[in-house]
Amino acid sequence: MDLLERYLDAEFSYPDVGASRTGTVPPGYRALRYRRRLGPELSFGRAAESLLTWRVHARLGLRPVASAPRAAPGVTVVCGLGAGPLRILMPCRVVWVREEDDRAGFAYGTLPGHPASGEESFLLERAGDGRVWFTVRAFTRPGRWYTRLAGPAGVLAQQAFARAYAGRLG
Repeated sequence: MDLLERYLDAEFSYPDVGASRTGTVPPGYRALRYRRRLGPELSFGRAAESLLTWRVHARLGLRPVASAPRAAPGVTVVCGLGAGPLRILMPCRVVWVREEDDRAGFAYGTLPGHPASGEESFLLERAGDGRVWFTVRAFTRPGRWYTRLAGPAGVLAQQAFARAYAGRLG
């Protein structure tokens, strides 16, 4: 069985699937919100395409393996961090996608085996003045023993990844 097949039929590892669409943070979860204005040289269309086709994840070295080349509801994606026996797998499934003239993004939720439990969304928005904003929102709690043990270091890592996503959109 290959890496992706293990997770295709997996259920979400949390009950509040889709809560990120409304910005609701379910009780017992930690909220993350990171918002950044992107540089004027960045094309909204190019950034949206990079985000929706897993290239942003690949540029971060997460080596995504997805059941489809583009984010869509129900698509399963497994990212990995590290190498060999120390590689941490992060299986997720896309919950919702938004593709409009001035908004593009998606949210995915964690599957069993992910270090966290919860949902994360990535949204690009082009304002009326032409400025492009990128927002990462998440509600999570530890999903594995080692993320519980990591405590505040896990929170810092999640914040660092949110910032790094914004830097890889071009």
